[in-house]
Amino acid sequence: MGLISDIKTIKRKDPAARHALEIILTYNGMHAIWIYRLTHLLWKLRLKLIAKIVSSLARFLTGVEIHPAAKLGKNVVIDHGTGVVIGETAQIADDVLIYHEVTLGGTGNERGEKRHPTICTGAMIASGAKVLGNIKVGAYSKIGANAVVLRDIPDHATAVGIPARIIMHENTTGEVCSLANKGEEKASKPNG
Repeated sequence: MGLISDIKTIKRKDPAARHALEIILTYNGMHAIWIYRLTHLLWKLRLKLIAKIVSSLARFLTGVEIHPAAKLGKNVVIDHGTGVVIGETAQIADDVLIYHEVTLGGTGNERGEKRHPTICTGAMIASGAKVLGNIKVGAYSKIGANAVVLRDIPDHATAVGIPARIIMHENTTGEVCSLANKGEEKASKPNG
């Protein structure tokens, strides 16, 4: 999860990315992820107040709010990051692409340890989408712009609308959801 890997990932996922220096200096979503890595380490070291202070500073500087306890995998890209909110118990697996104004939040009705979504490997969450609650967005799924997702989305599906509904689904088998930073695998099940 180094700088070189981050730059290569952005170049692969963002056709507007021209060169490394541009990414290092101007990609606020990447800056937010770099600062998140520091705050997540501080959180794990039980320096929670310091982690929250640094996280607040990052939100001020980047326009992106990532709770220090959230779990992000490798090669996560937040493109045009302003307005992105990632909640405390959110889990994001590897190679996920998130656009601006996305919320990975709670519904306000849930209690307990897991209140925020799990986003599986290779998923894409488009601008303005709200993914709310302890739900799962399956591997390689796509969430359309401004969609409000309140239920699980299966692997290889496309969901749009308010509330989100599945408009396309490649019925594949064998995909797993690798939970970010856990090394666990959980079988994906379409919600049906």
